[in-house]
Amino acid sequence: MTNTNALFTEQDHQQITQAVVAAEAKTSAEIMPVVAKSSGRYDRPEDIVGLWCGVLAFIAAWWLTPSPSTDANSWGGPSAAFQLFVFIVSLVAGFFVGVVLAMRVNWLRALFTPKAQMAEDVLQRARSVFYDRRVHHTAGGTGVLIYVSLFEHRAAIIADESVLTKLGQSALDEICHQLTTDLSTGTIPNALSNAIANTGEKLSGVLPRDDNDVNELSDALVVLD
Repeated sequence: MTNTNALFTEQDHQQITQAVVAAEAKTSAEIMPVVAKSSGRYDRPEDIVGLWCGVLAFIAAWWLTPSPSTDANSWGGPSAAFQLFVFIVSLVAGFFVGVVLAMRVNWLRALFTPKAQMAEDVLQRARSVFYDRRVHHTAGGTGVLIYVSLFEHRAAIIADESVLTKLGQSALDEICHQLTTDLSTGTIPNALSNAIANTGEKLSGVLPRDDNDVNELSDALVVLD
């Protein structure tokens, strides 16, 4: 299973941090970039893959195992009890192999996960991070979370009250759409850096930086496994 931190070099971290610092030099908003490996457990797709593998293993065992002999004049063939044992073991072993495969092969697990469920889980996890990381707790209500979830290939931008009031959700949706476009064609650090810069530029007109502004949140990339 890939460690999310292994995807980013020290240079990547520095690039994203510098992007946050440059963006926050223009606005009083606090921007936090977060990258997560996954936003949901998705255990049902693992069970589905396990079931399919179990059925295939059962069919293979049925095809390859000789049938019990019904000829009274012959001997040496497998008993019906042994054949049943082989079928059960094949089914169970196939199921567990399928579950392990789905856990380790992302595209296989994603194949059996509804896109609507992934979208809902990404948004829910982004909101949870927004509160757990205290992005909502800035003095002026100016926190902005830029959240990327790798397994689902989705992103979300969650903003506090002042940002929503002065910038609007439609502007945040535009930034998020551009972020997902950049992620599909480029690298994660570059896509995040562009989204951060875009956010700072848009907010500079409605929430300009005050001379007495205090940096309330870390400027570093947060990586969640």
